[in-house]
Amino acid sequence: MSESRSAPISIPPFVRDDDLRQSIELLFFAYRDFTGEADQMLVAVGFGRAHHRAIYFIGRNPGITVGGLLRILKITKQSLSRVLRELIDGGYVSQDTGRNDRRQRLLALTDKGEGLERELTGRQRARFARAFGEAGADAMAGFRRVMLGMLDREQRPEIERHIGVRR
Repeated sequence: MSESRSAPISIPPFVRDDDLRQSIELLFFAYRDFTGEADQMLVAVGFGRAHHRAIYFIGRNPGITVGGLLRILKITKQSLSRVLRELIDGGYVSQDTGRNDRRQRLLALTDKGEGLERELTGRQRARFARAFGEAGADAMAGFRRVMLGMLDREQRPEIERHIGVRR
């Protein structure tokens, strides 16, 4: 069971319940707006958020195995298979077999996939750049600490390695 469901709630004395509720709501609204533009673009090509996540992480990790992508996305193999089939059939993702292990399927974005990823991520990068510019460098570091703190403890080291957290 994940830490969030099993650990007793320990609220630091400087944090009020209203602060927690406001943070939950801000996260909801920020995520809504963060994904909103991309959702509109994805609908235009017949895709959804699962396609976006796959495109993003394949783009960030060219040659990633299907197993590696499953570990990142934490979705079922059946769900990923459907999404990958649509991305491959649409010409957004290419698939090769592994050199050492022919059972491996190595994924990469095609030129068409790179273009879509650039467009989707460009808007999200601009949103983060604007927010960090308004908040300042200290807030950016604080944001990262908060986001890392929200991860399940057992997942944190793997995610820190994946995103290249510098200590």
